[in-house]
Amino acid sequence: MRFLMTIYPSAQAEAGVLPDAKLIGEMMKFNEEMAKAGVLISLDGLHPSSKGARVSFPGDKPKVTDGPFTESKEVLGGFWMINVKSKQEAIDWASRCPDRDAKFIEIRQVFEMSDFPEDVQKIAADHPAVRAEVEKHKRASS
Repeated sequence: MRFLMTIYPSAQAEAGVLPDAKLIGEMMKFNEEMAKAGVLISLDGLHPSSKGARVSFPGDKPKVTDGPFTESKEVLGGFWMINVKSKQEAIDWASRCPDRDAKFIEIRQVFEMSDFPEDVQKIAADHPAVRAEVEKHKRASS
């Protein structure tokens, strides 16, 4: 099962203050532990929302809003994509994260093709780009 673990940073981190070397070292050790356990698929940290943009679709037309997004109470700071046996295992990994200044880590299971009805799987299987992506994840899961 694939899970996306997203981390929501402190206000200080969202303001662009980078973590100190001690925390970076602890985070790298945490990431290495996940990699050695064979559960880490990918990970990345994100720049503050002040450097980002949002695209919304009022009236079906794209509207771009530059950051920061002051109306947001929670702003995504980074993510890990992991492959584990259960939601509880994902929770266990998130609980080990050394960034105690983070507001929280959210855990969301990723849809697998097998989660969809057969007719949807058939539509996806007939699309070359989707088929290639599905095959890639099948290989990664085994």
